[in-house]
Amino acid sequence: MERWQNKVAVVTGASAGIGAATAADLVKNGFIVVALARREERLLANQRALPENLQSQYHPRRCDVTNEDEVKNTFAWIEAKFGGTDVLVNNAGTIAMGVELSGKDNTQTIRNIVETNIMSVVYCVREAFSSMKKRNFDGHIIIINSVVGHKVPMATAGSLNIYPPSKFAVTAMVETYRQEFANAGTKVKVTSISPGGVLTEIVPNMEDFRKAGHPLLNAEDICNAILYVLSTPPHVQVHELTIKPIGEKI
Repeated sequence: MERWQNKVAVVTGASAGIGAATAADLVKNGFIVVALARREERLLANQRALPENLQSQYHPRRCDVTNEDEVKNTFAWIEAKFGGTDVLVNNAGTIAMGVELSGKDNTQTIRNIVETNIMSVVYCVREAFSSMKKRNFDGHIIIINSVVGHKVPMATAGSLNIYPPSKFAVTAMVETYRQEFANAGTKVKVTSISPGGVLTEIVPNMEDFRKAGHPLLNAEDICNAILYVLSTPPHVQVHELTIKPIGEKI
């Protein structure tokens, strides 16, 4: 991780779950972290939870990543303050349980998922890659995907609505980015990390799933994967990394 010391990592969806754990771990591994989320008070609490000597390396900023103008303004601020974005961990995501894709009056639910899981990736990756390319910096873009972005599970526990299709889009986007980054003559890496079930706040009462015997990963398991792909040599690109808890059926 020596090559990343004092480099700038942007983490979206950093107020809780995978994003919060990742932002903290990156700070502890020598990064300057810009933590983005809509819940600024949670970001500030996460900053205070860090060891006092590391808090100055963590920079909370309120940003709704589904808002293109807010994303542009945020990355412009990062460039002005820190010189640019070196690593992007695109973690922000949302899901709707039990709302059928074929059901009535589900337009807003679908729109929320598409805007968060697809369009925010488009906005953030575009700005981060632009920063890397114009500085000729061999950065790394990591996108938190899902196992359901590769296989749609049977809807035995209720419909996941457009969540699996949104993650299938992410899978295709990552390959498209890989090709585009190479065709642009850069050595910017892009990695899709596809977890199975993770104990986070993305689904209410997620702890009940574990108590009912459903195996779940912890947010720290995904952080470890992120640190692993960042630690690979410059000529190695981990394109897709799938992580499942032991016993998962999907």
